[in-house]
Parts: sequence; C-alpha cells; structure tokens
Amino acid sequence: MPSHDTQTDAAEQAPVHVDHLIENGELAAENAWCVSYDGEVLPEQRPAFVPLALWQANQDDAELAPLLASDTELTAELGSALKASPAIAIDFPAFTDGRGYTIARLLRERYGYTGEIRAVGDVLVDQLDYMRRCGFSTMALRNDQDPEDAIRALKAFSVRYQTDVEERQALFERRLAANR
Repeated sequence: MPSHDTQTDAAEQAPVHVDHLIENGELAAENAWCVSYDGEVLPEQRPAFVPLALWQANQDDAELAPLLASDTELTAELGSALKASPAIAIDFPAFTDGRGYTIARLLRERYGYTGEIRAVGDVLVDQLDYMRRCGFSTMALRNDQDPEDAIRALKAFSVRYQTDVEERQALFERRLAANR
C-alpha cells in the first residue's frame, strides 16, 4: 500500500480542471483546458497547460500550452518562443505572490504576446481587476470563489488613474488631451 506522502504527491500531480473560468470579463460557458503540474509526464487529458520545460520538449503538440511558474525568468529568447503558443498559463502558487502580474505585463508590453494569458492557481476575486490590467485575458478562479462576485468585481471600476496594458495614458493625460 502506498504511503500517505505518495498519495498526496499523486494528487498534486493529477491534472486540475477549474469549474469557474472568467474569460474577457465574462463567465466562460466551458473550460476545455486542464492544468498539469507534472513536469515529467504528459497528461492524457487534452488540451492541457504543462510546465514550461515539458512544453518546450513537445512544442509540436498543438494541444499543449506552457504553464509558467511564478519564478520564470522571461528572457528575449523565451519571450520570442512563447509567441508560438495560442495560450499561456501563469501559476499563482499563493494569492500573496505577485510575480505573475509582472510576467503577464512583460509578455504583453515587452514581447508583444497577443494570445490568451490565463491566471491559474490561488486566484481570488479581489485580484481580477489587477490581473486584467496587467494583461490576463482569462482567470481560473479558486473553487471557493463565487463567479458572480468575480463578474461584479471586474465591473467595479469605471475610471483608473494609472496606465495599464489596455490604457496607455494616465487619467491626467487623457484629460489634458480632451481639453486641447
């Protein structure tokens, strides 16, 4: 009989399928993609987000997309390679880990990535507006998060002072331009 640790490791390696997916500000009708954290074996369930090294070794498989850990270093070479993927998932191992925001913003602004960027892992309703402003188009909510609350949270702010990946001018710059 396997030990408890072996059972826990197997459960952590099993592909994860999230029920509540917010896509472009709306509750998605379905979520075809699963997330596999196993860096050694390709998941049977497809399409799947897999760890970066496994994706790089299997880029010819169109049903795979990269899963970036929060500590991924985006180099120019990696940024260029990621453009070939129709979707990229960025893992939030804890809601207090903000490195995923930087990865998404760099993908959009520095490397010109235009495909889907999905937040996965410990994704809370409170984070969604910030995620969208950093370039995430899709957010896979943690199972205990209410999708209706998520939609309301994304509509809570109508004006933002700072720039983001969608709005390149600060509010004062937009006001100055309107008064000219």
